[in-house]
Amino acid sequence: MIYIQHATVYRPDAVMADGAVVVVDGRIHTIAPSSQIDVPENVRCIDATGLHLVPGFIDLQLNGAIGLDFTSAPGSIWPVAEFLPQTGVTSFLPTIITAPLTAVAAAQQAISQPPANFVGATPLGLHLEGPFLHPDKKGAHNPAHLQRPTAEKVARWSPEHGVRLVTLAPELDGALEVVQLLHKRGVVVSAGHSTATLAQATAGFDAGICYGTHLFNAMPPLHHREPGLAGAILADERVTIGLIADGEHVQPELVNLVWRLVGNGRLTLVTDAMAALGMPPGRYALGDHEVIVDQTTARLASGTLAGSLLRLDTAVRNLMHFTGGTLADALPTVTRTPADLLGLPHKGRLVPGSDADLVLLTPDLEVHTTFVGGRMVYQKE
Repeated sequence: MIYIQHATVYRPDAVMADGAVVVVDGRIHTIAPSSQIDVPENVRCIDATGLHLVPGFIDLQLNGAIGLDFTSAPGSIWPVAEFLPQTGVTSFLPTIITAPLTAVAAAQQAISQPPANFVGATPLGLHLEGPFLHPDKKGAHNPAHLQRPTAEKVARWSPEHGVRLVTLAPELDGALEVVQLLHKRGVVVSAGHSTATLAQATAGFDAGICYGTHLFNAMPPLHHREPGLAGAILADERVTIGLIADGEHVQPELVNLVWRLVGNGRLTLVTDAMAALGMPPGRYALGDHEVIVDQTTARLASGTLAGSLLRLDTAVRNLMHFTGGTLADALPTVTRTPADLLGLPHKGRLVPGSDADLVLLTPDLEVHTTFVGGRMVYQKE
């Protein structure tokens, strides 16, 4: 049992000043004003005076960190998961980019075997970004590994086998049949790395696509007579949007425009971070590519962006800066909205019965303390 008192508590419907949260057996038991909570003796009590208590962050697209790349070394999911709580992330989708299908199988095996005494963020399942992408919008994906989608290739892609989200190009031959198949299994299907027209994108949404991978990136630019995939994603209320708010992948002014169009109910911030997250500039892996990393970007030798260096807590602060929104406005983009997309009502919100995935933020919105399932997994020195 844990008592957290005197925090500013961000509930789904309101912000509670001087609030308290009681955690029992890894779940939120009670949320009430601190004055209404009596703390029993011999119970751990945390004084959070001056701190914001928010739900743990969920990252739907992360390629690696601390020098480690999930695609080339799937076992690195676990050491990266130990690092992530210092960024406010309590659960995430390790992302496997385009590679031979044997790499997907290896990642499925790795995510099913947490190490003994593991402490860190929870991998919720894999995000497979490829190999069913359009070669003209490959971005930093190796075109040698791109494939045509078929039912046989996705036979073991399901939440039960560790696959939670799949990004594909809906205009490819066979794609709509695969979308329908994955959707029926409970896999979230996303459109991305695609040249789809408005009509092709809408056909994908009708088949079961309900997410858009890193809006504007690796898709044709928005055009007033052919809105394409970007326009289709923005216009269709069935579709939740992924966006990289680092100020490099999408200009801040355009982030603000998206915010004004769709708000926090359809928008999820993702990092698309790669192995250089948490590391100094240098050369790092993204799949089988070498990526050149400076202080702000990760790029192939050709200059193509190859993931990001973005922390999810930084993305939240960026969104607030780009849009003028409050913390309460921005939080759903990394908590409730991604949880709802994945069909996880027990995550992403501070309500009794939810998982006690919690983050205490300083007045400057830096991560102070992180809990996963009621267990403290990070505290700032």
